[in-house]
Amino acid sequence: MKFNKISILAVAGALTLTACDDVNKQEPAGSMITQEQLTETYGAIGSRVDATFSGMFNMMGEPYGVFGTGRSRADDFGFVMAALSQDAEGADYIYPNSGYNWFSVCGEYTSRTPNYANPYIRYAIVYNQIKIANDLISALGELEDAESQKKVAQAHAIRAFDYLNLVPYFQFNYQGHQNDPCVPIVTPETPDPANNPRASVQECYDLIMSDINAAIKVLDEKRDDKSRININVAYGIRARANLYMGNWADAAADAAKAAEGYTPASIDEVSTPTFVDANDHNWIWGIILTDDQAQDRYATSASWLSSFSASAYTAGAACYSMINSMLFNKIPATDVRKGWWVDENLHSPLLSTISWGDVTGDEISTLHIDDVKEAFTPYTNVKFGMKRGIGNTINSNDFPLMRVEEMILIQAEGLAKSGNEPEARKILEDFVKTYRDPAYSSTAQGRSLADEIWYQRRIELWGEGFFMADANRLHKPVVRFHDASCNVPDAFRFNIDPDDPWLLMRFSDSETNANSAIVNNTGGTQPKQDQNPGLRDGVTD
Repeated sequence: MKFNKISILAVAGALTLTACDDVNKQEPAGSMITQEQLTETYGAIGSRVDATFSGMFNMMGEPYGVFGTGRSRADDFGFVMAALSQDAEGADYIYPNSGYNWFSVCGEYTSRTPNYANPYIRYAIVYNQIKIANDLISALGELEDAESQKKVAQAHAIRAFDYLNLVPYFQFNYQGHQNDPCVPIVTPETPDPANNPRASVQECYDLIMSDINAAIKVLDEKRDDKSRININVAYGIRARANLYMGNWADAAADAAKAAEGYTPASIDEVSTPTFVDANDHNWIWGIILTDDQAQDRYATSASWLSSFSASAYTAGAACYSMINSMLFNKIPATDVRKGWWVDENLHSPLLSTISWGDVTGDEISTLHIDDVKEAFTPYTNVKFGMKRGIGNTINSNDFPLMRVEEMILIQAEGLAKSGNEPEARKILEDFVKTYRDPAYSSTAQGRSLADEIWYQRRIELWGEGFFMADANRLHKPVVRFHDASCNVPDAFRFNIDPDDPWLLMRFSDSETNANSAIVNNTGGTQPKQDQNPGLRDGVTD
């Protein structure tokens, strides 16, 4: 069958597939538009282009966006689900080992089983979005008007973002593994997606950099809202790519450009549950969930991240997301972020700023409402609030994809590792002392500067999906326990060596069946309770 690059005269036929209600249910192999489909239309339909462009972003947090409502999986909600999965496979983000925990496969690492839904969703959501980006690039790429070119630029940026959500999980860190197989590259020029072998890590990053460079040439600061990509977001994506590749000075420079015009949330602003509204001045980019989308309330970030929803797996089933007590114990009492989780006595100063009905302060921790809220468990997160108010059933929390705080930490790391340690320390200390802990010193806990920056990332970006990509690029082990006194459930209590092949994601059976050229990742075995007790990560030692 012949595959075609789509001209603008055929865009309506191309976009008919992705502009209707099933925009999020494309084949994850990222298949092309065929000649037969192209002949179904004679001209472009602007509304279809706009609908597809909007759908490319709306799908990022769409409840039941891969399997659909017929399956009603409570862990099927796009990139937010992927972010939580990646953190749940790490060391710092913990769910209880209960029958309500849809992310238990990540805690126990059966997420490498190729016929499980969790790895399939994490793969499919990315290639579904790549497919839509490819359609837009094909349909509009040759047009010269500014509006079309901005859509194409955002599609290129999305494709770069998508591959950055694949590469760190299907192969080990860039440096030393450039020639190793990673994931298939799918573009409008791919001749046969059904016979498309894995590209190398280097080839994937070449596409990522080509895409994001193309976007940066076109984009400016303007956009409709923070769910869209502007020049700041594009620089931020390139900063991440450079960070993963070890281009330290370039990562720092790009992060500084991404941060222009944004300021971190103040100590007062993070002294109450928050991180749910893309309009906040420290958010550069986010997933904006509408109230209508949130009617499917269990497949939402609020259902799994907010301890204050009145209709959620968190409060309703006591499936609270918790911080590993080893990391919590490293946070000084002077740091406002210590209050982002309740302590072993269920206390957090953040609770004094809110009320659940008539209940206020620490009494919220033990509040019980039948079928609505169970008591908190030690180290439950209270970082994430509720956009529609504490105790609300509308789970329309936005989710941060990029905050200025991340960009500041990339600046610090890039400068430190490119030989400018004094400036790196200044940036790091200025940020933490001004916005998080007035008593902070970057040398107080005796870590190397590199480990101190990773510590700051682990605290600041907890629950936002960065742990496993960071551990990969830094060649760090996953250290969940030193002894049995930590709060990690027994079945999830193990440490993993950074070179263990079990860390690499597996391609789902549906993908290897659809693409005969894929050779799957192999090696390693599922971690066992209490394995590798002697591993240390430089942060929780």
